[in-house]
Amino acid sequence: MLHALMNLLSSCFRPFGRHSEDRVDSVNGNGFGGKEGLLWFRDLGKYGSGDFSMAVVQANQVLEDQSQIESGPFGTFVGVYDGHGGPDAARYVCDHLFPHFQGGTLLIGLLRLCVYAAIAAETQGVVTRETIERAFRLTEEGFTAQVSELWSTRPQIATVGSCCLVGMISRQTLFVANLGDSRVVLGKKVGNTGGTAAIQLSKEHNANFEEIRQELKELHPHDPQIVILKHGVWRVKGIIQVSRSIGDLYMKNAQYNREPINGKFRLPEPMNMPILTANPSIIVHPLHPNDSFLIFASDGLWEHLSNEKAVDIVQNHPRVGIAKRLVKAALQEAARKREMRYADLQKIDKMVRRHFHDDITVIVLFLNHDLISRGTVQDPPLSIRCALQH
Repeated sequence: MLHALMNLLSSCFRPFGRHSEDRVDSVNGNGFGGKEGLLWFRDLGKYGSGDFSMAVVQANQVLEDQSQIESGPFGTFVGVYDGHGGPDAARYVCDHLFPHFQGGTLLIGLLRLCVYAAIAAETQGVVTRETIERAFRLTEEGFTAQVSELWSTRPQIATVGSCCLVGMISRQTLFVANLGDSRVVLGKKVGNTGGTAAIQLSKEHNANFEEIRQELKELHPHDPQIVILKHGVWRVKGIIQVSRSIGDLYMKNAQYNREPINGKFRLPEPMNMPILTANPSIIVHPLHPNDSFLIFASDGLWEHLSNEKAVDIVQNHPRVGIAKRLVKAALQEAARKREMRYADLQKIDKMVRRHFHDDITVIVLFLNHDLISRGTVQDPPLSIRCALQH
């Protein structure tokens, strides 16, 4: 096995670029289908289990959302990373989580697709809760080390974090892991009625949910201020809405909850244990022939569209450009709430735009059950990382 593995690796030591025969690669937005102002999109593409559509719209001065699709011998991996406080944590997750998931940091860079195949061959594509938890743990540890290195020169990096939503299709099974409040919704055919049900597959970690507030109170029974209602919004310690994330070291380690970070992040009392965690919620969903499509999106979409509305849009419109259509539907709703026209919202530039809506990332996967049941391998492997830096 080791000899075969090394042979496979050695065959990969040849240069290849963006237009290589060996893969379809779209790093930093190259290969996206188009751009409309602050909106970028890939209208339709192929991955190992069917078609996909992808779109992102920027609202912040620097785009804080990052996302990726990886498809090859290992199956299909989707990641949506919604950063807060800056882009650093989301970018780090986009660079490191999938390589950790596959089992080694050698996957970073030009060799990563070749090593994907080698590891998949050795492990026979086995995905478990343990492999997922390990990837999240190593990513958190790596970002923590980066914060430690930069603390003396960039202390505010300790206040940067990212939500993290991951989906993995392997062996006719969908694995979903989540930190924070991004969401994946399944569109599922309802018998022979022609209808499609919206089924939320991810658990959100946001203090505005009573279940999360109760969870925090149970974890911190001696802290009556663990969740605080401020201006109609529940926040952990009155500061942040999400209870789980990558990064946000100022809420996990007392070493980083002190000067010189901004006073609004510093706690008035000593931190005796981590307040936020990076332990993902994981669900395992055996794929059924009635499972039609999956909508992965940052909370910027769900702030304006219900699960049912999003599924209805996907079900009743062509696949081409469907992610872009979802983003535009959310923007139209954001404009309506502010009693303005969508055309006028489009004229507002980044940073000011954040007063109207958040960065929004949407990835729609259509499920082809013939391909899934046959275990069809994406060839060439697909690697798209929407790591736009604007």
